[in-house]
Amino acid sequence: MTASAVEQLRKEGNELFKCGDYEGALTVYTQALGLGATPQDQAILHRNRAACHLKLEDYDKAETEASKAIEKDGGDVKALYRRSQALEKLGRLDQAVLDLQRCVSLEPKNKVFQEALRNIGGQIQEKVRYMSSTDAKVEQMFQILLDPQEKGTEKKQKASQNLVVLAREDAGAEKIFRSNGVQLLQRLLDTGEADLMLAALRTLVGICSEHQSRTVATLSVLGTRRVVSILGVENQAVSLAACHLLQVIFDALKEGVKKGFRGKEGAIIVDPARELKILISNLLELLTEVGVSGQGRDNALTLLIKAVPRKSPKDPNNSLTLWVIDQGLKKILEVGGSVQEPPGELAVTANSRMSASVLLNKLFDDLKCDAERENFHRLCENYIKSWFEGHGLAGKLRAIQTVSCLLQGPCEAGNRALELSGVMESVIALCASEQEEEQLVAVEALIHAAGKAKRASFITANGVSLLKDLYKRSEKDSIRIRALVGLCKLGSAGGTDFSMKQFAEGSTLKLAKQCRKWLCNDQIDTGTRRWAVEGLAYLTFDADVKEEFVEDEAALKALFQLSRSEERSVLFAVASALVNCTNSYDYEEPDPKMVELAKYAKQHVPEQHPKDKPGFVRARVKKLLAAGVVSAMTCMVKTESPVLTNSCRELLSRVFLALVDEVEDRGTVVAQGGGKALLPLALEGTDVGQTKAAQALAKLTITSNPEMTFPGERIYEVVRPLVSLLHLNCSGLQNFEALMALTNLAGISERLRQKILKEKAVPMIEGYMFEEHEMIRRAATECMCNLAMSKEVQDLFEAKGNDRLKLLVLYSGEDDELLRRAAAGGLAMLTSMRPSLCSRIPEVTTHWLEILQGLLLSPNQELQHRGAVVALNMVEASKEIAGTLMESEVLEILSVLAKGKESPVTRAAVACLAKAVEYGLIKPNQDGEGGAASCTR
Repeated sequence: MTASAVEQLRKEGNELFKCGDYEGALTVYTQALGLGATPQDQAILHRNRAACHLKLEDYDKAETEASKAIEKDGGDVKALYRRSQALEKLGRLDQAVLDLQRCVSLEPKNKVFQEALRNIGGQIQEKVRYMSSTDAKVEQMFQILLDPQEKGTEKKQKASQNLVVLAREDAGAEKIFRSNGVQLLQRLLDTGEADLMLAALRTLVGICSEHQSRTVATLSVLGTRRVVSILGVENQAVSLAACHLLQVIFDALKEGVKKGFRGKEGAIIVDPARELKILISNLLELLTEVGVSGQGRDNALTLLIKAVPRKSPKDPNNSLTLWVIDQGLKKILEVGGSVQEPPGELAVTANSRMSASVLLNKLFDDLKCDAERENFHRLCENYIKSWFEGHGLAGKLRAIQTVSCLLQGPCEAGNRALELSGVMESVIALCASEQEEEQLVAVEALIHAAGKAKRASFITANGVSLLKDLYKRSEKDSIRIRALVGLCKLGSAGGTDFSMKQFAEGSTLKLAKQCRKWLCNDQIDTGTRRWAVEGLAYLTFDADVKEEFVEDEAALKALFQLSRSEERSVLFAVASALVNCTNSYDYEEPDPKMVELAKYAKQHVPEQHPKDKPGFVRARVKKLLAAGVVSAMTCMVKTESPVLTNSCRELLSRVFLALVDEVEDRGTVVAQGGGKALLPLALEGTDVGQTKAAQALAKLTITSNPEMTFPGERIYEVVRPLVSLLHLNCSGLQNFEALMALTNLAGISERLRQKILKEKAVPMIEGYMFEEHEMIRRAATECMCNLAMSKEVQDLFEAKGNDRLKLLVLYSGEDDELLRRAAAGGLAMLTSMRPSLCSRIPEVTTHWLEILQGLLLSPNQELQHRGAVVALNMVEASKEIAGTLMESEVLEILSVLAKGKESPVTRAAVACLAKAVEYGLIKPNQDGEGGAASCTR
């Protein structure tokens, strides 16, 4: 019983493998292994699993499975060959060649093994030749770089560039590493010269990239502390290069934690989790070190944001986050609570506090239970209390600044901190201070608290009068502009609801006008002008403000210039203002019946502003495009800063989708780099943001030439976002647009079709071929028609026990002409590529002849041509099928078509009749041409 069950599961897995469902095949093979299979069966199942992993490009697992098969059966030539394939992909050519030599010795006449052995032998020779030729070059480059006589020469610059280029190739990086390169690079770092340090850091990136053992060896030579300390140097380029190196090191260490830390050469290394914690501990120490540059501190925060929180909530292990909170939360709060650049304080940039807020928010979001969150709150509150009590006015300022940092990040923690005894009272008191620095800290805290007005009822009740007083009486623009933003926040509490006006008619327009005035004043520093954008981000909920804003070309130009500045904390406000102007926030038209019921019950009913109607929105989009909004947004997307949060990405995705809504605007978006900017938005961010960006990509792919919109390799990156729109949680419109876009891509090249197959789109496309909505059904059929040019899809149609062919035949007889055209096109292509399918058409439905005749008699030339091609393929495939056709009305139809004007249809009809004459099924006409003919039977 067990043996037959194993055999049955193995066959089932084989069928799944043939259909391209490699993960399904893996599951079935695993089930078979669990049934107590014999050693011989185990060997077969393990080698089959290896084949699945090869297809899924998981070469480590492929090698493991093949090795298990070889353990069970040392002469299993298929397992040896599959292991050699995996080893080759892993770069372990010396081990791969041993397996191939064994394969050839077992089957000396197998040409596949002989060819593979020749290929891998050539690769090894090339590698040896390359390594030997680079030996002298590496030595020469280091001699030039370390020669004090060559200081600043062109020769030295060229040597450094060559070293970096060499390290980008794995063989070159290995050569540098084995030539005592890390020690020599350390000497370059010790020179303190920016150019040499940059060359050394960039070369180290090549050495450590995707190579775990070299990474740990590099850290042991240079010292973790030494590498981290380079982040803190004043030179921004050197600090950024060190940041890149540390990111590569983090990736290698994290990969080691995930995979048991096996390097490319298979060496087992020390515990990577320990190395990871040492690295993070050093970064946390750097945050509070005096003498570290502001840029270096920002880079350290960026690395912690990327490295510490889990990538996915599905990962159950958040131990690294808990460890960082216990060990470093106070250090992060110290940066977040720092007041910019008074004597004795930490050096920070305009972006440091926002980066700290982002990190705190990510750490808080990564917590899994109430106990973990309560510990976070307790540590934050204890830190704030420690500064608030016993440190005088300076301590109170730091405590209030820390509260502001929390309000911008994990606002739940910020709201709790606001409720601490004396905090709110101190904020109100300091708003009246005569010292600008003290006033700034207090007003900013009040503004951030105003944004959380539901949790801070005190501010809701007293905030407006306090902020108005500051706005009217202060002589300092820096205070007035912040007070104005607070008023804007409180004034926009009704959002887009026209009936929920907080201020008197016209007040929001006056506030917006003042914000635009400050925004356009380039005499004011960017840090202060940022607050004007913050104000507009709230005021643009009002449609009157939107209309005036898009008419103000100077304000738009200033907004876009500010978005490109070093003041990265402005990005979210810019994106928010653009979302409001384009109405790309989520809005649903209320049900009229529900509105009537609400009015009857005297409930509040939201009202849309008349200037938020579609016509006004389209006009605003045109004006933004003319002002260069796409170029500005493209620069924002490229920002390498933690301030570009997932929420900010979502806002940008929403705006892009609004910009490409009209077909005539899409060319402008593409010309200004919108297609390129959408790709990263579709691959990273919130689920909503990725979906919006993917839909915008679909719209561009449908109406423009994809090869021009996404040149080079970029076109292959479009496939995954488009496939994501096929999931059931997406709307019907998104499904339809994704299918249309994929149809265009599938018609371009085989490589693109393979990419679509690899993303497992075929089962979803097949599902939509049964969709009730005729446009979605038609789009799915068209997409399948183009995919049918691939061998794998043809195999699916040819596989036994499925109704794929039947569906195409039946759709070829539907009333929907466009659906018929798509299905008949697929049928014509499949019967041309796979003649064996011709004999199955009569088997799938009794109506096949009627459907074929309908195609041939169609007034539509395209349908006629498709029908004639199908008929020709069937006639050429089999004399028996040809006989059936010639005995039916098809003969008469073909005879009439053959007499028509010269066209593809006429040529196909003539060819059909000629083949039937050749079979002896019909007699040629008296003229000896393939026109009219008569059946011989």
